[in-house]
Amino acid sequence: MRRAIVFVVALATAPFALPAWGQTVAMTGRMGSKALLVIDGGAPRAVAAGSTVQGVKVLSVSPTDAVVEIAGQRRTVVLGASPVSVGSAGAAAGSGSRIVLSAGSGGHFQAQGAINGRATQFLVDTGATAVALGRGEAQRLGVDLSQGTPTRVHTANGAAAAHRVTLGSVRIGDVEVRSVEALVVPQDMPYVLLGNSFLSRFQMKRENDLLFLDRRY
Repeated sequence: MRRAIVFVVALATAPFALPAWGQTVAMTGRMGSKALLVIDGGAPRAVAAGSTVQGVKVLSVSPTDAVVEIAGQRRTVVLGASPVSVGSAGAAAGSGSRIVLSAGSGGHFQAQGAINGRATQFLVDTGATAVALGRGEAQRLGVDLSQGTPTRVHTANGAAAAHRVTLGSVRIGDVEVRSVEALVVPQDMPYVLLGNSFLSRFQMKRENDLLFLDRRY
């Protein structure tokens, strides 16, 4: 899996206007008139309009998107785009053990998730020692840099000051990991790199365009 070069990308991370953590739904393809949906990080399911799976009701399916209803809230899920999230009390425990991700453009695996209970966007990077995020995103997520350890990182633009911190929680779907080491770098980045301080808690297996992360116990 090729390491994503994002330390030198000068893009501001956009805020994600999402509700309190709940169910997530992504559309990864179509099978005839059915939408292939990934619900809460599970395996893709072919769902026809009018059907309900895991509390997600599909109202309509088009070549580019599907309209779903969760707990009375309607959302449009765009094919190949980031998952949508709808608040749900049932997902609060974070006690799941498996994450399933679909490869996006360029073969990279992206995931919508949360750090310290606040929504963010991840990019899987098996070449990164730790979870890494830009300073602006860290501030938005409420990461306290004063509790971190100053350090130096090397980028294409030379050495730069950074902070090693411990994230209270990192969550994807119904899987939550606590006390995760992270590196906060000065540059803003379009994603939070999901490095090995998180990935090492899982057994990873890739099958075609799917990446399975099974929690180690």
